[in-house]
Amino acid sequence: VRQFEQQILPSGFPMTTVWGYGKLGDPLPGEGPSTFNSPSFTFDVQKDEKVQVTWVNQLVDDPASPEPKFLPHLLPVDQTVHWAEPENNPVMEPYPYLGPVPIITHVHGAHVASHSDGLPDAWYLPAASDIPAEYSDRGVDYQSQGTPTPGSAIFQYSNDQRAATLWYHDHTLGITRNNVYAGLAGFWLLHDEVEAAMNLPGPAPKLDDAVGTKYFDVPIAIQDRTFNSDGSLFYPDSREFFDGYAGLYRPETQIAPIWNPEFFGDVMMVNGKTWPFLEVEPRLYRLRLLNGCNSRFLVLKFDQELDFTQIGTEGGFLPDKPITLTELLLSPAERADVIVDFSKFEPGTEIVLLNQGPDSPFQRLPIDPEEMADEETTGRVMMFKVVEKTDQGIEGEIPTELPTIERLTTEIEDRPLVLVEMMDMEEDIPVEAQLGTLKDGKLEFWAPTTELINEGDTEPWLLINFTGDAHPIHLHLVHFQVIERIPFDVGQFSQDYEKYMQATDDITTPNPLDYVTGPAEPPLAWETGWKDTVIAYPGYYTRIIANFDMAGKYVWHCHILEHEDNEMMRPFEVVTVK
Repeated sequence: VRQFEQQILPSGFPMTTVWGYGKLGDPLPGEGPSTFNSPSFTFDVQKDEKVQVTWVNQLVDDPASPEPKFLPHLLPVDQTVHWAEPENNPVMEPYPYLGPVPIITHVHGAHVASHSDGLPDAWYLPAASDIPAEYSDRGVDYQSQGTPTPGSAIFQYSNDQRAATLWYHDHTLGITRNNVYAGLAGFWLLHDEVEAAMNLPGPAPKLDDAVGTKYFDVPIAIQDRTFNSDGSLFYPDSREFFDGYAGLYRPETQIAPIWNPEFFGDVMMVNGKTWPFLEVEPRLYRLRLLNGCNSRFLVLKFDQELDFTQIGTEGGFLPDKPITLTELLLSPAERADVIVDFSKFEPGTEIVLLNQGPDSPFQRLPIDPEEMADEETTGRVMMFKVVEKTDQGIEGEIPTELPTIERLTTEIEDRPLVLVEMMDMEEDIPVEAQLGTLKDGKLEFWAPTTELINEGDTEPWLLINFTGDAHPIHLHLVHFQVIERIPFDVGQFSQDYEKYMQATDDITTPNPLDYVTGPAEPPLAWETGWKDTVIAYPGYYTRIIANFDMAGKYVWHCHILEHEDNEMMRPFEVVTVK
């Protein structure tokens, strides 16, 4: 990980200082051929191909210097939330932490041992000469394979999974939102023989491809950003930005001075370019779409009569056959593997990919037209410009059949878990979002682990969303299946649950089934495959099921980054039964 400048805004505008991953020892962009980019280059791997990565924190002024100095963060870091705290001293003052900056990398969707998962408290600092002696240079969960040099960790990935569109990003406790927003993300594409036999459009980009190579399998990372007039990234430095609340802050109240409950940028960025275009030929294209936004849900559609043929989600191909959609809903961290047929369009045609999701927290579809993204800014994602057809690449085809997926079953009862929002009652504003258990209520991230799962067990989880918004819930280690969603009486259940939590005597935990208000709803067509992130809608129980086949410590959390950075994350542990 290094800091560099990149032309994200259109040519003629200032460059933007960002962070990105690249090959150790490569020059930075502008200094020679470089793999450093934001978002970062793609890992392209085969099923069962063992990969070892040394992740190096080089957020210093000059890694080649005998005494490198650490760089400050590009963005304001709130020290009053529960975060990595390298200084070992919780700070409750309203000024931002400046550095040194901890990092830890998580391959999102990877079936990986705990030591290489990128746990949020496994962070580490750069090897800088000016780090104060009282600082810790590693988090409490830091692990590494082999013998790492200072400022690095060696992780191992077995890639023992089906073909899938994964991604990697920073996961540091309490500053994931800052580090990902600064640029620390990229694709991790996993291939297998089943995919290779399907005659899909291709190729995808490869390192050292000849200039002018045409690509028909294109990873597309969609993110929203806001920029200052000098080209630098803007991110709020006060809670006032979100809802106008100007204090009092911690320690006088529970309200964090810098953290914002959500953040929505005013510029759409695709693969590190603002409102870009892609030249496409009149033929099939495979597009791997990632919602890499911090908080924004995307509702994607074309401005012309053009469909998405979806063949896969986060965990690989959909079961049995593709589905045709006129719009795609993607919550933060979700991916959609789609084929788009541009063959009916004449060269010179311009097609815009629109976003009709809201510029605000998402509840569910359909979106009120008055709530849709600004059609002049965040409502426009990118353009496809149709050009003359060539004979390059693999023409490919839309598959008529996809691999069958066996549905998971179990005799184990549902594990009931709650999604709640902590409010400041005097100001009536959100303080933090939290997870917990039905029995124990809301729990902070640091509370003892309540989800202890026997290795090899297949468990159903019942996610009870008491909040007013939808939350993309991500589980590490596993891919799961969505069973169903069940509507429930939020108001009555909330009242009875509050009485239960405040009771001084031993009373029975409320039974979720007593509050059901309608029939269970099956997963949507695009949710019937393997998932690692699921939308938990307000007013619904969301039931998922997974097989937990590897012992170790992991986490589950909301993937609205502002939420996971302020307590909407909990550990779970898979334990070996002796």
